[in-house]
Amino acid sequence: MTGKPRDFSDLAVEARPALSDADLPEVCVIVVNCDGRSMTERCLETLGKSDYPSAKVKVVVVDNGSQDGSVAWLQRKHPDVHVVANDRNLGFTPACNQGAAAAGEASVLVFLNNDVRVEAAWLRELVSPVARGDCAATGAQMLNSSGERLDHAGGGTNFHGIAVASGYGEVPGPEHKVPRKCLFACGGAMAMDTKAYHAIGGFDDEFFAYYDDLDIGWRTNLAGYEVHYAPKAICSHDHSGTSRRFPKEQIRLLQVRNALLCCVKNYGDRFFDALWPTILSVAVRRQWVFTRITDVSEFRIEDANVRQAAGPAARAKRAALSTLGLGGTYPLDRIAMGDLIGINDVLGNWNHWMEVRAKVQTLRKTPDEDLFPLFENPLWCIEGEKGYVEIQEAMLRRAGVWDLLKSHEREGPEPFK
Repeated sequence: MTGKPRDFSDLAVEARPALSDADLPEVCVIVVNCDGRSMTERCLETLGKSDYPSAKVKVVVVDNGSQDGSVAWLQRKHPDVHVVANDRNLGFTPACNQGAAAAGEASVLVFLNNDVRVEAAWLRELVSPVARGDCAATGAQMLNSSGERLDHAGGGTNFHGIAVASGYGEVPGPEHKVPRKCLFACGGAMAMDTKAYHAIGGFDDEFFAYYDDLDIGWRTNLAGYEVHYAPKAICSHDHSGTSRRFPKEQIRLLQVRNALLCCVKNYGDRFFDALWPTILSVAVRRQWVFTRITDVSEFRIEDANVRQAAGPAARAKRAALSTLGLGGTYPLDRIAMGDLIGINDVLGNWNHWMEVRAKVQTLRKTPDEDLFPLFENPLWCIEGEKGYVEIQEAMLRRAGVWDLLKSHEREGPEPFK
């Protein structure tokens, strides 16, 4: 990772000491597990070494239909842990909401990925700003699995809903030790005030997984609350420890769909109307890039030899392929197919998503213009392909928002893709 670190001095907040044992609230730590017994074991082991008063900590593990004996192991080895056992994988977001429902009287909810290992002061440092009322939610300083580089130090987004993990791949430095406002906290190591969580509707069950943390953070901010990066809450993350076991096209579908949904739900009317044509256009162009098709001449009538295409031999060939069920098909890269399904999940269920959007907009207390500084990289062009770059800038200029978004770009290293 190269380039000067981004300047977030305008978003900095006061660094305050963590609360004493007596002032710390009751918390519920929610861990989601899906066939990740070994990771969950390491996670719970480090959490058990926390300096947070154990009498004030409830741990809930939501198991998403594991087949590796996780539930029996938890009941045997961790009888103090409350286990919610699902008979199948319901997804990360429904599981988080199940954990929140089982939190009891906890005034702060803490969401912890099972592929994360925490330092002793992590929980205290993460919860203290929320308990003091400085903000409604906090995110940790997440290091990579070796602890040598950053994985997440606050989160932003580009204008079309692709999350930006601040600091990813950078060596931790003084600039990463400054607490600040951010658009969202990574859902793998975040704390949130219980009342605020329920006020904004918690995680969105329909996301299943991916960009759910961007969505809940965006909603938190638009509802008038703040999300803070808490740099002294340090943990290590085995990036994508669970998701790497799933096919790439399944992950891609969720990422494409949920990025679009973050925009559909969270922009106010003015900027949704201005940005949606570009958002959809770059999503379609990105799908085209991943079709990896280099020759489309057989689809172009102007390139065809009309006599040959209409002749008896050509007609007989097409008839034979049709009989075999092959004549009407064309191979498509599975990543591009995931993009297509993800886009259609939004467009094909439009009225539903408009109803969801309307409910979210009733929460709004903060205008979009005040949230743009939290985006960090609103114009980040995730694909460098010529057509993608051209259409993004041209349509944003046509919509009259290019200069506004550009004014909120923060120079720094290329975000993680």
